[in-house]
Amino acid sequence: MKVILLQDVKKLGKKGDIVETAEGYGRNYLLPRALAKEASAANLNLARQSQEVAAHRAAQKRDEAIVLAAQLEKVVVKMSVKVGANGKMFGSIASKDVAEALIEQTQLEGVDRRKIELTSPIKSAGRYTAVAKLHPEISATFVVEVEEA
Repeated sequence: MKVILLQDVKKLGKKGDIVETAEGYGRNYLLPRALAKEASAANLNLARQSQEVAAHRAAQKRDEAIVLAAQLEKVVVKMSVKVGANGKMFGSIASKDVAEALIEQTQLEGVDRRKIELTSPIKSAGRYTAVAKLHPEISATFVVEVEEA
């Protein structure tokens, strides 16, 4: 029996996949639980169209991520921190702080705060690198300059 999956099903496939299943599994499990619909000619056409649209959107997002990565590679984020008498910093700079400074200084849309990672913790003044994961396949590195205030 051919079915079109409406949700991800373990060991069977992902949403939108057209799969062949046993007759009983499809009729007694997948269809009643609305995990799949029968693969009729009309449903197959709709599924193929939605797959094409999804592929097009994914390609657009990937292209946008490539452009954003090229812009981020050129960025130098400057941050100033308070230091004590012995030159030691009060606390440390987290990736959230770097993300806020990046967005504030560059006004780049599409940079998710949770997707920025520091290669090493920032606990003193200096020059560091950070990585922004823009897409599952695309990431960009940029420089973070920390100076004493």
